[in-house]
Amino acid sequence: MLQGSRREARERALELLYEAEAKGVGPADVLPDLAIAPDPFAVALVTGVGERLVELDGHIERLAKDWTVERMPWVDRSILRLAAFELVARPDVPTGAILSEAVELAKRFSTEEAGRFVNGLLSNLAREVRPEAEASP
Repeated sequence: MLQGSRREARERALELLYEAEAKGVGPADVLPDLAIAPDPFAVALVTGVGERLVELDGHIERLAKDWTVERMPWVDRSILRLAAFELVARPDVPTGAILSEAVELAKRFSTEEAGRFVNGLLSNLAREVRPEAEASP
């Protein structure tokens, strides 16, 4: 799969996580109602986040100084969940690509400050769960 299509799949996964949150349902619950099936990578991200939500939120909350997951803006929370899932469960995806894409999503859909926050938190998580990888994008 080309990097561009993975980027698009991550954006679509982010949209689907937002939809699930807005509807108050689990991430995978929004997939059956879609008129057009999303990219398989987007589906894998959405279902993976849903299956490991408690674990991912635990990592995020532990590393987010003085922030609870619930207090975070939905977009930042969703980006962190997507990237944390990839770091924890997708060893086939390079660490640098995960961090870089997450920071780009944060800058594009949130704020410059969110990009720095996302980078810092995910870099720390990457050092924990992928100690063999360089954690900076």
